[in-house]
Amino acid sequence: MGAFVGYHCGMATTVLTQPELLDTPPPPGIFVNARCIIYEEEGMRVVMLHGLPVFFYHRDDKVAEDTFIAQAQEAGFAQGTELASALGRCVRTAYRIRQRYLADGASGLAPKKRGPKGPRLGAAREAAIRRWKLEGRTVYWMAQRLKISRSTVRDALIRMGLPTRRVEAWQEELLASAAEQAVAIAGDALAGADSDEDRDLAVEKEPAGSVGADANVGADADGTVSVVADAEAIVDSVGLEVSTQAAERPGLLVETTLDTDPGNRAIDRTLAAVGLLDDAAPLFATAESVPRAGVLLAVPALVNSGVFAAADEVYGHIGPAFYGLRTILLTMVLLVLLRIKHPENVKEHSPGDLGRIIGLDRAPEVKTIRRKLARLAFDGEKSERFIEALVRRRAERTSDALGFLYVDGHVRVYHGKADLPKAHVARMRLSLPATQDVWVNDANGDPVFFVTQEVHPQLVSALPPVLEQVRRLAGERRVTVVFDRGGWSPKLFQSMHAGGFDVLTYRKGKVDPIPEDDFTAYAVELPTGQITYELHDASIAVGGNQFRMRQVTRRNGDHQTHIVTTRHDLPVTEVARRMFNRWRQENFFKYMRQEFAIDALIEYGTEPDDEGRLVPNPARQVVERDLRNARQELTRIEAAYAVAAVDDQERERTHIAGFEPIYGAALHTPLREARVRIQELVARRNALPSKVPVGEVKDDVVCLPVRRKRLSDALKMLAYQVESDMTRAVAPHYARSLDEGRRLIRAALQSAADIQPVAGELRITLVAQSSPHRSLALARLCQHLNETETCFPGTSLRLRYAVRGVECDT
Repeated sequence: MGAFVGYHCGMATTVLTQPELLDTPPPPGIFVNARCIIYEEEGMRVVMLHGLPVFFYHRDDKVAEDTFIAQAQEAGFAQGTELASALGRCVRTAYRIRQRYLADGASGLAPKKRGPKGPRLGAAREAAIRRWKLEGRTVYWMAQRLKISRSTVRDALIRMGLPTRRVEAWQEELLASAAEQAVAIAGDALAGADSDEDRDLAVEKEPAGSVGADANVGADADGTVSVVADAEAIVDSVGLEVSTQAAERPGLLVETTLDTDPGNRAIDRTLAAVGLLDDAAPLFATAESVPRAGVLLAVPALVNSGVFAAADEVYGHIGPAFYGLRTILLTMVLLVLLRIKHPENVKEHSPGDLGRIIGLDRAPEVKTIRRKLARLAFDGEKSERFIEALVRRRAERTSDALGFLYVDGHVRVYHGKADLPKAHVARMRLSLPATQDVWVNDANGDPVFFVTQEVHPQLVSALPPVLEQVRRLAGERRVTVVFDRGGWSPKLFQSMHAGGFDVLTYRKGKVDPIPEDDFTAYAVELPTGQITYELHDASIAVGGNQFRMRQVTRRNGDHQTHIVTTRHDLPVTEVARRMFNRWRQENFFKYMRQEFAIDALIEYGTEPDDEGRLVPNPARQVVERDLRNARQELTRIEAAYAVAAVDDQERERTHIAGFEPIYGAALHTPLREARVRIQELVARRNALPSKVPVGEVKDDVVCLPVRRKRLSDALKMLAYQVESDMTRAVAPHYARSLDEGRRLIRAALQSAADIQPVAGELRITLVAQSSPHRSLALARLCQHLNETETCFPGTSLRLRYAVRGVECDT
């Protein structure tokens, strides 16, 4: 209640006043129209229609607001002009939002993702620029030849890592200054040394060496630049011998850097930017409890795998870069072991923390990883040679496990918009667009290699090329190939047996059950304990050629499982055990999908497919469908004709001639016409080829890009092998290794650890695990890794592992 003070006849009077009852209260929310009002409280907006809440969203969520604008117009309770006025949007924008919603649904309102662009000029033009640059052509000449501007040519050169004349001049000047600085640093480091011992100590205290005048300068297409100094020349210049391990293993040569602060690699980044660095040398700083530094436990097994030697043999280098060949391979495998499953997931982790693990100030991020992976997979021949080199080295180390090889296809479902061939997905019991790989695993269940299939053949047609690669790996020794019923083919079995391969598979088709009295109980020792098999052993003939094989049948209740093999020398229990171990491969596929995201796409888009690839003829399929319908109709008419003949009332008629005049028009004539139609359809079908080139069926024949995916899967396969080697190493020290060994290794790799470079060693001290017995098992694994005397790649620092607060007997 308000108060008014006035004066009347010299006396002050006070008059109490009332507020006007007809004052219009402020609107309670955002008024759209008489039916729709939007209320807002603490940033949340609630749309009320006739007093009922129908939609709510946050004020800053533009996608949700666009969805409301589109649905309100589509439902008819608000117009675009009303919504635009109430929400402060443009009227044209409101109508465009509705159009996008009608065209693509809610996904059409989401902002388009801005990712890395592809080649601006196309692969052919960029290849021409690369060739002409190596021939010494000028930018002006290339621009005139391609009918584009000189700036476009310069941008292409920079993008491909090919220096222009100005950059080449900078490289020469910087190389000269770097050589002078290297001599100065080496002189300062050795000037105060009074003896050889002091000189060696002075060199050891340097965090890294210096780049000498004999550095190997190179440039290649990658967008960054680099110098890898000759390790022997630099070490000789300061009077230090190269470590034996580094000299004997390619890809492990000690590299040097002019940087002294591990957290600031400005000099190396500058050298890389102007084309004087092929790979940044690792430089570590003392740090405590570095997140996920336990992944460094995998470095000895990774070095032992030969991945760096294989990369050095195939690639040599990937062009000038701060993140060079060794660094990017090490990073990608460690990221896989850390369960950072996709390059996009790297942005969820601190680049600084990941960088300290690999000895850099920052780890490569999303675009860098994608670019490097594209660079490695650009030359398909080199990437295949690299994968083959990894497979060959693995086969040489695990030759004993190659006696039994398990082969199975893995289908990767595709959820994009491209028109791809369909494949049957057994785990979903559906036929979906997909791509398919054929994997080969050894007797321990570890992957050996995989073959990417262009189409989706049966395992019968996929096995011959796989066997050719197995023969190159195994040499002349006989190998037993284990697979499921998808590979059933007696003709294939006979050719495999003649080619030096033994067969172990399930029998396909109907089989007469074995009498229960013919089975014998056998006790079989498995890693999980003892189990009893009821088995029956017999010799059978399969196929038209009556190829003799051995059949082992297992009885489990009322169910019988029939196994056929060409191995007549194996004990009956060994045949059953080896066959049932095939489930390890199924478990491997499940593990790789869940832990390493092997089904995830590495890159988006498609690439042209082979238009000459043969596919089933659609025209023939249409004729076959009509033929099936015609035969069904003929069966129906024949049945009706027979019923009419049986039900004929004139039983005394002894000849069909009296039956035809009565039923001829209704049954006999359609019967004759149906048979003629079937003959015509059979002739039309036989005149059509069963398969035709896919280019004659579809206008745009595409497939998913293969090169990057194969290289990524090969590195994931390598990570799995490294994890398996560590699991087997810890098994003697961990009682539950069969059930939890891989979990223990996974937890150890994810653990924090202290990093301390000292006295020629890189000491990694992991935090204690969740229980004392797990920490003790991990400490004994550390002892085993220390005995390998492994140096961190790119340095002469020997790796030394320990677990904080745990000491174990030697």
